[in-house]
Amino acid sequence: MADPHAPWQRARNEHLNGLVREYFPRKRNFSTILPEEIRNAQDAINNRPRKRHRFLTPSEVFFYHSRVALRG
Repeated sequence: MADPHAPWQRARNEHLNGLVREYFPRKRNFSTILPEEIRNAQDAINNRPRKRHRFLTPSEVFFYHSRVALRG
């Protein structure tokens, strides 16, 4: 568990926050954001290749690469 006010302990979360801030800067009033803007940002982030996924997008990893946790 991460300590309060210790962002270095939450690297993945902070990275995602940075990606979201590319679309919605800090000075932006969140009550003015339209659902369409959220969908566009979501689609852009989920279709951005990631080095940690061998340059596949999160969508490709989630929908097209099956991972079997248990085998019967």
